[in-house]
Amino acid sequence: MRGLDLAIIALFLVGMPLLGTWIGGRQKSSTDYFVSEKSISWWVVCLSVVSAETSTLTVLSVPVIAYMATPAQGGMTYLTLALGYIVGRVVVSFVLLPRYIAGDLVTAYAFLGKRYGDGMRATASVTFLFTRLLADGIRLFATAIPIKVVLAEYGITASYWAIVVALGIAMVFYSFFGGARAVVWVDAIQMLWYVLGGVAIIWVLAGKLPDGWLGRAADGNKFQLFDFTSSPLTGAYPFVAAFFGGALLSMASHGADQLIVQRLMATRDVKSAQKALIASGFVVFLQFAFFLFIGVMMWAFYNGVDPVKGLGLNNKDELFAHFIVNDLPSGLSGFVIAGILAAALSSSLGALASSTVTDVYERVRKTPMTDDERLRHGRIWTLVWAGLLIVCAGLFASSNKTTADPIVVQALGIAGYTYGALLGAFLLGLIFKRVTQVDAIIAFVTTVLVVGFVILGVKFVGSTPTIDFAKADATRKSLTGWWNTPLGVAVTLVVGGLLSLRHSRGVAVRDELDVKAKA
Repeated sequence: MRGLDLAIIALFLVGMPLLGTWIGGRQKSSTDYFVSEKSISWWVVCLSVVSAETSTLTVLSVPVIAYMATPAQGGMTYLTLALGYIVGRVVVSFVLLPRYIAGDLVTAYAFLGKRYGDGMRATASVTFLFTRLLADGIRLFATAIPIKVVLAEYGITASYWAIVVALGIAMVFYSFFGGARAVVWVDAIQMLWYVLGGVAIIWVLAGKLPDGWLGRAADGNKFQLFDFTSSPLTGAYPFVAAFFGGALLSMASHGADQLIVQRLMATRDVKSAQKALIASGFVVFLQFAFFLFIGVMMWAFYNGVDPVKGLGLNNKDELFAHFIVNDLPSGLSGFVIAGILAAALSSSLGALASSTVTDVYERVRKTPMTDDERLRHGRIWTLVWAGLLIVCAGLFASSNKTTADPIVVQALGIAGYTYGALLGAFLLGLIFKRVTQVDAIIAFVTTVLVVGFVILGVKFVGSTPTIDFAKADATRKSLTGWWNTPLGVAVTLVVGGLLSLRHSRGVAVRDELDVKAKA
């Protein structure tokens, strides 16, 4: 790295929060702070959704998936998930989004409050808060990886803790002052930035690779798209599990996770939100393919050597940053690193704050809040969650060397514990008319316990399940994580549906939101 690169990185890290604050302007109400008065164009929200769900994890970790894939696994089978993502978004667009936006809601969990009551609303919201804290802790740590590599090139040893503190301060700055409008616009800008960086990397790699590398990659199954041979229970990306699991995962993440729903609620109307969400599915597919292809090119460049054993890296997720720092020309290297670092600024703080204030604090308080109070508490909780995210990211950094999975897989694995229960709670209320709040809460808690038990305690020897809480190995494998969300949805629907049979007459379920959505 050279002085020009550092200047670009520093300018970007300082300039992006300032730009976000300027775009956000002065918030005059809590609605403006949380959902930007529903005034943002659908294409901006589309880019923001893509950036929020992939960001640094995609840039750093997805290329590693293609790089490390064996011929038996196939290098592009991760795209099966993206196909499922498209299907899941289409369903959310026509089933859940109309109810959120027609009801003029601030959070997704307000819908559960109207359907069941405040108890279910608070249960789902608290679950979202802790799940998002853990998943975004990994996201923040992921962005610290290239910074550590950059500083090491200058002989500076910086701990991950110090780096995540600096990133956290930059992230909270524009979220605190600029609100949802700043978050959405910064997301869109940073997504375009790191994609341009990826295009530059492909251009540089194309000039460095030897003739015949495409044929060698094809012979190594690096371009294989679908996996129909691996076990659908324990394989990495078997078609049935990845496609079906990806669809349900996308329904949960984009229909029951406030991180994404908050952005969609910032659009002008239902049709705009639907266009933003469906379009984001196709953009994500192209983006995954784009960064997987970069991974294949790096495999050809490094001759497939192990990142840790062959290149001396601390973990495999440092591979992409290692290439950027050591093999890109001055200026371009700083441009790409700046784009990756900007991805850390894809803030979930607004979503965490809005859910905390409107779904939890206001319910516990039991007395109505003025709009000024809601706005003030929103900013206070933005600061609180920023501090918690920094601590969480530092803890993940301290333990990451012992973890074999790429960080993107780790983040999705965390969501697997609760996404099925969250999505199941929404679907339960739409499908079963007699389900009450008590039924829904019992089903929700049961689902989290069952899915947690399966993730931690069920291993497969071949196709035979066994109860074993020991770490999975070559002979005993865990159920592939893509089944976690479908399993959770199924348990919620079965348990809640059976409990609803206790009631002799229907309860009010198709409330005013359903009427408005159909209208």
